[in-house]
Amino acid sequence: MDRKDVIAIAAIEAELAAAHKGGREQQLGPLWERLLELDPHHARALMALGQRAFRGGDAARARTLLQRLVEVDGRDQQQWINLAVACQSARDEAGEEAAIRGALTVAPSDLLALVLRANLLERQGKVHAAAAAYGAAASVAPPLDQLNPDLRPAVAHAHAFRDKYNTEFGSYLERYLAPFFQDLDGENLNRFRDSVDIMFGRKRRYESQSMVYHYPGLAPVSFFPRADFAWLDPIEAATGAIRDEFLAVLGSEQGFVPYLTYAADQPHNQFAELNNSPRWSAFHLYQNGREVPDNAARCPATVGALAGAPMPDQAGRTPTAMFSLLKPKTRIPPHVGVSNARLVVHLPLIVPAGCGFRVGNDRREWVPGKAWVFDDTIEHEAWNDSEQLRVVLIFDIWHPHLSVAERAMISAMTKGINAFSDGSGGFEL
Repeated sequence: MDRKDVIAIAAIEAELAAAHKGGREQQLGPLWERLLELDPHHARALMALGQRAFRGGDAARARTLLQRLVEVDGRDQQQWINLAVACQSARDEAGEEAAIRGALTVAPSDLLALVLRANLLERQGKVHAAAAAYGAAASVAPPLDQLNPDLRPAVAHAHAFRDKYNTEFGSYLERYLAPFFQDLDGENLNRFRDSVDIMFGRKRRYESQSMVYHYPGLAPVSFFPRADFAWLDPIEAATGAIRDEFLAVLGSEQGFVPYLTYAADQPHNQFAELNNSPRWSAFHLYQNGREVPDNAARCPATVGALAGAPMPDQAGRTPTAMFSLLKPKTRIPPHVGVSNARLVVHLPLIVPAGCGFRVGNDRREWVPGKAWVFDDTIEHEAWNDSEQLRVVLIFDIWHPHLSVAERAMISAMTKGINAFSDGSGGFEL
């Protein structure tokens, strides 16, 4: 390109800028055409004229111009998306598919390009591929209320298509697997059923989310099989005596404290409503790794029963044991615990109707005298929708899959943490 053409192009670009600023829309088209005559590879001219042709109903010219644009540039996914739309209007599926591939090569997570690919596959009757493509679009899309209004219908359709496909696929697989379940009648296949529900989006995938100390290699299990904890038998057998001791301390109205006691300058997050609140309170028997002497002395049967539990030894942190009180119409929001090195045990004492507990995908109702063991680093929540008090004895134990040597090292590590911090905390387990 000689100097004369460069000067002419600069002059036209200046005219375009002035016309655009002055709102002289009718002048823009001829100016872009002149610019393209001087420089057939001018990316902005190809884009502008391609868009104008498309808006004017000339899909063929729009496709030609936009094809030239991606050939001379092609670095912006929007160029390819515009070409895909023009090809769609021109009923050129091969060109549309190639343009969508070009857009996703530039930007693999572009939402509009993913939606266009899924829409093309749906129009072609490729249901399985369309479902996967719509799923990919749904996975990168923000919530509908945060989307550009022009995109909301397309993304809503993506969700609806994927959900309908998963429902039909899931129903088919249930029918297909029915005879296999019959052949294995009596076997515990709950984990397999959960895996299928998660695959089809009927349940969420929950993992351990230890807030402070995470021990690798421990499988995230919501509720552990009760049969794995024979030492719970005598504790359950003592339920009556433990409940009587609780009722005695409840009558005295002494020793109860809010379950949560965050300072005013600490983040409260989801617990703001329950922080320092009597609606969720505790009577501690063991707290921060030490027996609470006055409280323990009032509950000798309870403390004696707990002596048979493999409670963790983490100086200044565990063991922990308490009566947990949840007042009527109170809900504990979803949350996770600090470490998967220990599990949590619930022994229900007083449970009115309308109370419940969820760990991950598993929802249960407490039954007085029937203990369960769960991993509190998996998201869990509790509620008391009744008009009466709910009371559970809560204590922690070593994770049963930790070896004796591993437990010893965790105990030693905790002492090392205390030595480093002079017992000031800062790394609570």
